[in-house]
Formats: sequence, C-alpha cells, structure tokens
Amino acid sequence: MKSLHGAEKEQLRESLFALGFDDVRFTDLSPIGPNRLKEWVELGYHADMEWLKNSIEKRLNPDLVLEGACSAIMLGINYLPSESGAAGQKRWGKYSLYQDYHDTVLKGLKEAGKLLEERFALGPRDYRYYVDTGPVMERGWAAASGMGWQGKNGMLISKTHGNWLLLATLLTRAPIAPDPPLKKGLGANFERTELGALCGKCRRCIDECPTNAIVEPGLLDANLCISYQTIENKGVIPRDLRAGIGTRIFGCDICLDVCPWNRFAQAGRQVLLAQRYSVVELGLLDILEMEIDRFREIFRKMPVKRLKLRGLLRNACVVAGNLREEAEWREDRLDSEWGKGVIAALIRLARYDEAMVRPHAVWALYRLLGKEAIEALAEAKSSEADEATLDEYLYWEGARWQGPSIPTFSGPSNNRF
Repeated sequence: MKSLHGAEKEQLRESLFALGFDDVRFTDLSPIGPNRLKEWVELGYHADMEWLKNSIEKRLNPDLVLEGACSAIMLGINYLPSESGAAGQKRWGKYSLYQDYHDTVLKGLKEAGKLLEERFALGPRDYRYYVDTGPVMERGWAAASGMGWQGKNGMLISKTHGNWLLLATLLTRAPIAPDPPLKKGLGANFERTELGALCGKCRRCIDECPTNAIVEPGLLDANLCISYQTIENKGVIPRDLRAGIGTRIFGCDICLDVCPWNRFAQAGRQVLLAQRYSVVELGLLDILEMEIDRFREIFRKMPVKRLKLRGLLRNACVVAGNLREEAEWREDRLDSEWGKGVIAALIRLARYDEAMVRPHAVWALYRLLGKEAIEALAEAKSSEADEATLDEYLYWEGARWQGPSIPTFSGPSNNRF
C-alpha cells in the first residue's frame, strides 16, 4: 500500500479533528528509546498493577498487538476544565470531573475506524484502537509524533495543551508518513524526543510531590504516588503516605499543575467529553455520610464509580485526618456543628462493615482528637477483629503522646482549627 502523505494525510488529520480530537499526529512504529519499561517493572515501581507487567512484550513489539502494523495515529483530547472552580480545586483529579472518558472517547475512535475503512479501503482487521487501556506505548509514540515530549513527571507535555491531554492510539496497517518529533538543537541524526526535552533545569514536578513519588526524572514509583494510592490501591493506604495525600480524595494533579508549560493551555472543545463539574460542590461531610444509593446516583458513569463506595469512604477518612493542615475541605471549626458532624461520621466509619475503611477512620480520629480519640473509639475497638485496624489502634495507643493529650504527628497541636 502506498504511503499516505501530503494533502491526503492532512485531509485525514482534519477529518479526525472534526470528530472531536484536539490534537492529531502520526508516527511510525520504530523502537522508542531509551525505553525503561522493563527496568521500571523489575524495580517494582508498577506496584500491584500486574496488567502492566503482563503486557510488556506487547508494548515493546506492536506486531504482537496488530500483526503488520506500521503506523500509529496518536489522538489527544484536552481535558482541562472550562470552569475555573473545577480547574483550580485540589480535591479531585481533573480527568474525573467528566463521565468516564474511556466510554466517551471510544465513540470517537469507532468513528475514526469507520473513516479509515471508507477512505482507504481498509477492513476492520487492518486497525486497532485504544484509549489509555491497551498494551501500547502511548506517551512514547505521542512524543515521537511531535505531539509533545515526555516531561520529568513522566507525562506527555504539549506546547499547546500543557499537561492536559488524554491519549488515544489507533494502530493501522496503512503506511502513513510520520510527523517529525519536537527537536531542540539536537542535530540531524536525532529521531526521538528525549525525556524532558523542553523542561530545561526545571524540576518543580519532582520537588512539589509530597510523597516523593518521582524518584528520578521521568521515573515514577507508583507505590508512592497519590493517584495510585487513591485510585488503584484496593486495600489499606500505607500510614506514612496518608498525610502527604492532603486534600486529594480521588487522583492527584500536583506534578501536572506545577508545570510552567500549563500557562499556555486553554480548555479544549470537549466534544468527546461529558462534564460533571458539579461533583466539586460535594462537601466532606456529604461524602463521609454517603450511602450506596446516593453514591450510585452521583457517580453514575464516572471514573469514581469503579473505586466503589468503600474506596471513596477510605479516601474521605484520610482527607478528614488532614483537616488540621489543609483548609481545602474545611467548612468550619472542629468544635462547630459541622466539625462535630465530621467527628461523628468518623466514629461511625470506625465501625463500618467494610474492614478496609476502618483503619483510616481510626487514623483520622487520632489525628483530629489526639488522646481524646481513645474514649471516642472505645466501643468500636471493643468489637474490632480486623488485623489492619487493630494495628492502627496499637500504633496510636503506644508511646505516642507529648503530655496528656497532644499526639506527635506533624502540624498544629491539638487545637480546634
């Protein structure tokens, strides 16, 4: 098949733009280097995401995904919220303020596939598409296509869209002339954009991460990542990471938000996204008191739904435990009616029927009440049998006090905000 280039290639690009994609680039499937995927997995930085470990060979060899594939169409969807309140809040990962993009972007990918069939006499087996789920090297290929470069935060950074692109990939057997990658005076032999190509000496993403998850430029330890802990971790969040989670109840954008390249970014057209910005209006007490029917109603078709209610309550307990240090969720003083409601909700959650929630509720109460939590939790503790929750009690009831009631956690002493 003759390689698609020139005017025909640009017509394809414009047609894909018309489907709602905010950036459209083309690349061949030459090896991406240097590629540290295997090393990343061997170091255990993938945490318990075994699906990443099990798909390494396919990610490194696209012929195992689509035999005979020779081109990748890289598609970017700008998800920067169009409302300032949604864009500026520090509670929810920005991508979660829409219906699940896997579903809405998939509709655009299906139309893109039909477009290839109609224009280039391809069959359904001549292409394959994914939106952030398949065994493909999205960010590496996106960088190779010139859509942006991989920043020191490991994410794709675009000159136009900043850090706010969701990536979709369409592999095809149709040869398409590749777009050039971004270059920065690296000579004529340069074929791939290197890590941090346009980051210069900036390391804000590394320095601002409260859990030190970026262990070196471009290398993220998921075990330490707030997004992993609040979304992918289905169990107990390690105690030493909870304070660093701060206000973030689902996902984290810190290493994205601090990037200077975002100053050029504008909200996208959102043709392939469905806004659900009203979620940011939820208060902490709303979530701590949430029942399953309300959870299903609010988060229907949203990414948060796959966390399940128990995961959201777990995360809400951690956020509550950080109220002294963080004002984002705080509505009033701890001794106000609102504050008393938070404490009462946490005491109830210390007896919640899902064991995963309970140690985080215990942790939050000790963080907020200090030694007074012993009395508040006496009934819950008396019937506790879960090992992780009992360990939380043991941790706090040991030699943890400076004087009669002040816990040794970092931050303000046992005041009421």
